[in-house]
Amino acid sequence: MALYAINRREDDDLVLAEKELMFSIGKTYDLYHLLLLLILEIADIASERIDQALQKRMPTPEDLNPRRRFVDNLVITQLRNNLALKNYLSSQKVSWVNYRHIPRLFYTRMVSWEIYEEYMKSGNPEYVSDKKFIIRLLTDLFSDSEDLLACLEEQSIYWNDDLEYVLVMVEKTLKKFKADSDKKTGLMPLFKNEEDEDFVRKLFRKAVLHTKKCSELIDNNTTNWEVERIALMDILVMQLAITEILEFPEIPVKVTLNEYIEIAKYYCTSKSSTFVNGILDNIVKEIREQGLFKKQGRGLV
Repeated sequence: MALYAINRREDDDLVLAEKELMFSIGKTYDLYHLLLLLILEIADIASERIDQALQKRMPTPEDLNPRRRFVDNLVITQLRNNLALKNYLSSQKVSWVNYRHIPRLFYTRMVSWEIYEEYMKSGNPEYVSDKKFIIRLLTDLFSDSEDLLACLEEQSIYWNDDLEYVLVMVEKTLKKFKADSDKKTGLMPLFKNEEDEDFVRKLFRKAVLHTKKCSELIDNNTTNWEVERIALMDILVMQLAITEILEFPEIPVKVTLNEYIEIAKYYCTSKSSTFVNGILDNIVKEIREQGLFKKQGRGLV
């Protein structure tokens, strides 16, 4: 998407475009923490409902003996005490304060959900089942919510395509939690390491700087097609793939091709992945014959 943005700009300001790319990645990290917080917000509403029921003038036996399985969920307790989450939410001012209807909406849906009812009846708290339920909450309720998607799009244009990916990040984070994980347990970092961040910057810069070279390779391998007639997103996907093949000798060609074919399925048309796959195969043959790249290491050719 950052490559698309600079392609549509008139000034070709690479420095500014790179700043916008890194900013958008930072916004994705905000969303990661915001979704973790949403779990806590739903639990807070559940706790409030229990307190309200206890304060009734004539509480029912059910009000006096509330089911606390969800509010006492052991994974929720770990998240609530997690220092990394607390510090990030505080420093970046990430919250649901202006969108309180979303946690309330999910609470309402959750309590009428058959999986929730089964969970609440399952007996004493047990870590494995507590974690399993929270992950089901993510994968079943969060992922299918049009209301959540619309809310995120309203909050940030950078989140239009991020929900599915970030939910996977949250799920991976929770799966790494253990029963003995304490408040110092780390969350997923913004980048795996400095090399990971360098890869992002280098791939973007080189893709922009090698636009002409990539266009020529695409043009040479699109029989009966002119580059101007090919969908822009198809071209950009191939441009990134070609750049990765040429500039990162440590990455196997097959890995690169598989990755960008999947990206084409997401960002391009229904037929794009087949088209992109065929063109990239031809391009790889051409650049190999010309000796334009040399993969290093066992199994990388």
